[in-house]
Amino acid sequence: MATKKLTVAQATIAFLEQQYVERDGHAQAFFAGCFGIFGHGNVAGLGQALQQYPSFPYYQARNEQSMVHTAAAFAKVKNRLSTFACTSSIGPGATNMVTGAALATINRLPVLLLPGDIFSRRNVAPVLQQLESAISQDISVNDCFKPVSKYWDRINRAEQLITSLPEAMRVLTSQAETGTVTLAMPQDVQAEAFDFPAELFEKRIWHIARPRPDSTLIQKAAAWIRQSKRPLILAGGGVIYSGATEVLKKIVNRTGIPVAETFAGKGALRYDEPENLGACGVTGTPGAIAAAKEADLIIGIGTRYSDFTTASKTAFQYPDVKFININIAEFDAYKHAALPIVADAKVTLEELDTLLGNYEVDSAYRAQNRQYNQSWDQKVNEIYSLGHQPISQGEVIGAVNEGAEPRDVMVCAAGSMPGDLHKCWRTRDPKGFHLEYGYSCMGYEIAGGLGIKMAAPDREVYVMVGDGSYLMLSQEIITSIQENIKLIIVLLNNHGFASIGGLSRSLGTEGFGTRYLYRDQDKGYLNGDEISPVTAEQRYLPVDLAANAASLGAVVIKAADMASLNEALTAARKTDRTTVVYVETDRYQGIEGYSWWEVPVSEVSTKESVQAAFATYQKEKQAQRDYVKPPFSGEDWED
Repeated sequence: MATKKLTVAQATIAFLEQQYVERDGHAQAFFAGCFGIFGHGNVAGLGQALQQYPSFPYYQARNEQSMVHTAAAFAKVKNRLSTFACTSSIGPGATNMVTGAALATINRLPVLLLPGDIFSRRNVAPVLQQLESAISQDISVNDCFKPVSKYWDRINRAEQLITSLPEAMRVLTSQAETGTVTLAMPQDVQAEAFDFPAELFEKRIWHIARPRPDSTLIQKAAAWIRQSKRPLILAGGGVIYSGATEVLKKIVNRTGIPVAETFAGKGALRYDEPENLGACGVTGTPGAIAAAKEADLIIGIGTRYSDFTTASKTAFQYPDVKFININIAEFDAYKHAALPIVADAKVTLEELDTLLGNYEVDSAYRAQNRQYNQSWDQKVNEIYSLGHQPISQGEVIGAVNEGAEPRDVMVCAAGSMPGDLHKCWRTRDPKGFHLEYGYSCMGYEIAGGLGIKMAAPDREVYVMVGDGSYLMLSQEIITSIQENIKLIIVLLNNHGFASIGGLSRSLGTEGFGTRYLYRDQDKGYLNGDEISPVTAEQRYLPVDLAANAASLGAVVIKAADMASLNEALTAARKTDRTTVVYVETDRYQGIEGYSWWEVPVSEVSTKESVQAAFATYQKEKQAQRDYVKPPFSGEDWED
C-alpha cells in the first residue's frame, strides 16, 4: 500500500482539502478554508501545516469565539453544504470557542473545531495552561466541548486520524445530525510524523441524500390535511436548507393553507405572498397568533418547536389540534406527538402536492388569512413612519429595509431587535433574513456578517447590532478591513440592554442592571438618572462607540434623525470598505403585540410590582398545554 509520510497536522489539512459534497448533481468543496489564532498549542503543528498548504486558505481572526460564529454563518448561507475549520491553541484560546460550538450545534450548523491540547506523552506535565485533575490524567479543558459537540475525539496517536477524520465528515455532512465537530489535538501529536495510507488523501465526495417519506405516513398526512378545516404551516429553517421554498409557494398558492414563519424559516415565502401570515409565536404578528390559536392541524416543516415558536406551549389552543412534522431529523419529527414524516422537506412537499389533489381551504378561511397579511403590512407602514424622536428601533428597521435591495442580507442575533425584525422585516429573498436565534448569542452579529459576506460576496450585508452586543464582540471589523470584505453595520445605541430592560420591567424588577449608568455613591445602585441635576452627560457613561468603530478601521457616519439616517444608508452603499452607521434610539419606544413567553417570576417579594407580575405569570401559565395524544391510536388511524 502506498503511503505518505506527514505530520498529524499536515495530514489533517491534506485530508480536509479533498472533501467535497454533492446534492442534486452539484458538487463543491466542503471546506472554504481555516480560521485560526496561533499559540504554543498549535503554532508548530496546524500553523505549520496551513503554511505548507496555501491552497487551503488560512484566515486570521481577532477572537476565537467570533471565528466560530463566522464559520457558522457561512454554513447557514451555504445551506450547510460548506463551512470552515477553526483552530486555536490549548487553554483560553480553546475554551473561547465553546460558546461558538454551542451556537453551531444548537442551530444545526456544521463547523469543525481543531483546538490544540495538552501533551499526549505527559512527561512534561503540567504544561502551560493545563487543567490538572486529581482523579484522571486523561482530561483537559477541551473536555468542555463534549456536551456542545455532535462528535468529539482526542487524537492521541497519529493512526487515529485514519478513522476519526471520516467519522468527523460523516457527522458534518449529515443533514440530520450536523453541528459542531471537535477534534482535540495534543500539541506534541500534531507535530509527529506517520506513514499514512495515500488513499486517505484522495478526493472524496459525500452525497447529501434527499430521503423520501414513508408511503403510508405521507398518505396519512395528506388525508389529515384534506380533512382539516383550519390547517396552518409552520415554516422552519429546514424549508430553506432543503431548497423547498418554490414548492412551498406552489402548494400554499393553490390550496390556500396559510404559513407562519419561525426565526430560521423567515424568508420561506416573500412577505407579500397572500398566504404569508409572517412571524409566529412570541414575536408573532396578530394574524399568525390568531391562526395558530384556532388551527385544527399544525404542519411543521423543518422546525424544532422552540419556546419562541410555541409561545411557551400556549400558541395552539384548539382542543383536538393535531400535528404533522416534516423533518430530516427524527428527534424533531416526533415532537408534540406528531405524525412524523422523517424525510427531506423538498421531496416531501413535492409528494404532498400530488397527494392533495384539488384540495383547497374554505374560501372564508383563505379570505381571513389574506386580510391578516394585508392588515399587518399596513401596520408595518405605520411602524416604519412613526416620526418618533429620538428615532425608534422600528423606524431604523424600516429605513434599512426600504434602502436595501431584494437580495441583500440583514443579520442580527440578540436583544430586542430580533423580535422587531421577525415581525417587521419585509423579506424578499430566502436568504435575506439571517437571524441567529437558536442560541441568541450577543456578539454574533459582526462575526456572522463576515461569514455571510464571504458566502455571498455579491450581496450587500447589513449587520444590525445594538450597543450591548457591539461592546461584547466588535473586533472582527478589523478582519473585514484586512480581507477587504465590506459590511454595512447599523449600530443602534440605546445605552444598555434594552431587551432585558423591557423584560425586567414586565417582571416587576424595573429594568435593574440593564442600563449603562453611573453608580449613585449614596444609594449604591447603577441609577445615574437619579443624580441631580440630571443631564445626559451625568446619566450615561461617556463611551464613544462611533469613535471606537473608526479606531478599528471602519468608515463611520452618524445619523440623528430619519432624514440623516436615510442619507447615511445611501452613502454607506457607496463606500469601498466596512461602514458603520451610528444612530441613537429610544430604548422605551417598542413595537406592540408580543405574545406571552415564560420567564419565571419571583414567587415572593416585598415589591408590589413583582407581586403583580407573579399574579400575571400564574394566570398565563394556565393556557399552557402538553401535546401528548398519540397519532396512531384507535380510530384516529383510520381514514
